[in-house]
Amino acid sequence: MLVQPVEISRNKTDGFALFNLGFRPFFLGAGIFALISMTVWIASYALAMPLAIEAINPMQWHAHEMLYGYGLTVIAGFLLTAVKNWTGVQTVHGKALLGLFAVWVLARLLMLAGTGFIAIAAVLDLLFGLLLMVAVAHPIIKVRQWQQLAVLSKLVIIVAGNGLFYLGALGYVENVVHLSLYGALYLIISLIMLIGRRVIPFFIERGVEKKIKLRQHRWLDISILLFFILFFINELFIGRAEFTPLTTGLLFLLNGLRLFNWHTPGIWRAPLLWGLYVSSWLINAGFLLMALQYWLPISGILTVHLFTIGGIGLMTLSMMSRVALGHSGRNIRQPPVLVGYALALLVLSAVFRIGLPLIDMSHYLWWIIASYLCWMAAFALFVLVYAPILTKPRPDGQPG
Repeated sequence: MLVQPVEISRNKTDGFALFNLGFRPFFLGAGIFALISMTVWIASYALAMPLAIEAINPMQWHAHEMLYGYGLTVIAGFLLTAVKNWTGVQTVHGKALLGLFAVWVLARLLMLAGTGFIAIAAVLDLLFGLLLMVAVAHPIIKVRQWQQLAVLSKLVIIVAGNGLFYLGALGYVENVVHLSLYGALYLIISLIMLIGRRVIPFFIERGVEKKIKLRQHRWLDISILLFFILFFINELFIGRAEFTPLTTGLLFLLNGLRLFNWHTPGIWRAPLLWGLYVSSWLINAGFLLMALQYWLPISGILTVHLFTIGGIGLMTLSMMSRVALGHSGRNIRQPPVLVGYALALLVLSAVFRIGLPLIDMSHYLWWIIASYLCWMAAFALFVLVYAPILTKPRPDGQPG
């Protein structure tokens, strides 16, 4: 009884807390990796810097590192933290968390060098995925929270998709790299929508000044899930072009209705809320753009980047910003001022990468460079603001 207060008091003023809970190393790692990986890619794309890449093309390398490198990392940090809250069971921390994070770092460093060490990178990357699945599944199974299996199943499929990518890149299976990358894109979007349905209304109801209760409709949630499954199956396995505008058009309308029900004016005074909300709408705009591609000459790469920058990028940056504050014992109603600027810069990155090319493709390279600069500024601000928060103990002395 006498030891605990001494430890808490010391915890308030000093110490290194990076490996106290999953969100800490993986959110910081994701932020730094978003800067490094994107810089390597833009140097290759815009400055013709040679990358030692064989078997796959540079675009596939870039897509893999942003989806399975960056995206899965944020998912890891979120789930290792959220599952602890859902189940009440401690997830990996301390040396075990350090080991898990080290495996991820080694895989990313090897892939940043191109594909010269891809076989070793594959082993490490898939080991990371396997260990992550075990770390997430253990608390869920221990307390028999079977309703969380929907989240776990998506994680399992994403990790399996990563394995499929490496099988294709190493030449063991033909024509699967494309399937792996688009599968990861749609699965991450699906996971964002699933978790977003759980947490975004909760965050909004508790984050605005005026007490509100948002409208929720189970029939709407089920309809969105069913049409997304149809969309996923068609896009990856059937490929009937006439089905795409039907599924994506309905997803746009149904998800738009759900987002309309989530709206309240108070979110626009809170960056940690409007970031989540705007990102949800940009994902929805991605479904609309996919539907319009059936009739209009819209480049598919613009739709992909609407999903990735506006959807995955903005959503993960918003979620990391909020979760890191809340779980480090800080006031989520008063985030650092720079957070709002970081989120706004990421919205601007999407405007440069998707909006302006839709209007004028003649300056496409310049739009990409401008988008890159906004992306870099956004994540540089995130790392600058959150590195101390993620590495230092909670100010209230509590564990985590």
